[in-house]
Amino acid sequence: MRAKLIDKIIHILLLVCVSVSLLTTIIVIYILLKESFVFFQSVSFISFFTGTQWHPLLLPRAFGVLPLVGGSLMIVFFSIIIALPFGLLVAIYLNSYAKASVCTVVKPVLEVLGGIPTIVYGYFGLNFVTPMLKHIFPSIQVFNALSASIVVSMMILPIIASLCDDALAALPDKLKYGGYALGAMPSEVMMYILLPAARSRVGAAVVLAMSRAIGETMAVTLAAGATPTLTWNPLKSIQTITSYIVQISSGNVAMGDVAYKTLFVIAALLFCITLTMNMFSNHFLIGRK
Repeated sequence: MRAKLIDKIIHILLLVCVSVSLLTTIIVIYILLKESFVFFQSVSFISFFTGTQWHPLLLPRAFGVLPLVGGSLMIVFFSIIIALPFGLLVAIYLNSYAKASVCTVVKPVLEVLGGIPTIVYGYFGLNFVTPMLKHIFPSIQVFNALSASIVVSMMILPIIASLCDDALAALPDKLKYGGYALGAMPSEVMMYILLPAARSRVGAAVVLAMSRAIGETMAVTLAAGATPTLTWNPLKSIQTITSYIVQISSGNVAMGDVAYKTLFVIAALLFCITLTMNMFSNHFLIGRK
């Protein structure tokens, strides 16, 4: 009797936790959609998604979101270009070449790297990475997308390395030993057997890392600056979606103003982008199964 009562209490508690999580998500989506609808009553939907000028706080106001989207995509692109090769090589090394004693040291280091506060990465990019890049690119600005991409790549590298290592470790041993039985070298087994077999999980890891990169806030705000410019030059200052949210949340904008409403529509846009990326990541796994 007592065991049944405990099971019923646990069931109710779990149901409450699930309900709270679901209700919170529904409320957040409702608020974002409601405020976005009010915003688009004052701003053209077409001009918002096709405009190339973004300065809602200055007169004349402009609400073209492309500079913010372009800045976010630039950070994601360059950070993935940097982090993916290194993360994949680390995963391959840990899975097939490293001794157990090395793995016990490298894996905790990766976890520590992923646990460093993002604001520390931001100051690291501003005070260390940018001065070093100044010797290579003299025309680089103090706040620039390249420094932000480098520090963001350092942040997502543990994600890619850990998930790719798990993807390779989840493969059946018969694939590896079958390649060895045919006379293949370890590098050939990894390149032509294991990596193709784990490509869906590796793809999912890359998409999850991209979601992490596009949602990064403080490191990008400190390293990349707050200049909403539509450019693909990584040596210039840019502004991302998240850094604009930081700017508009500083309390200098009156509630109810159109500029204040941009906070919600930009947050809704970021929500849609990350949701799409997560669905795309699940597609990799489900499609492979």
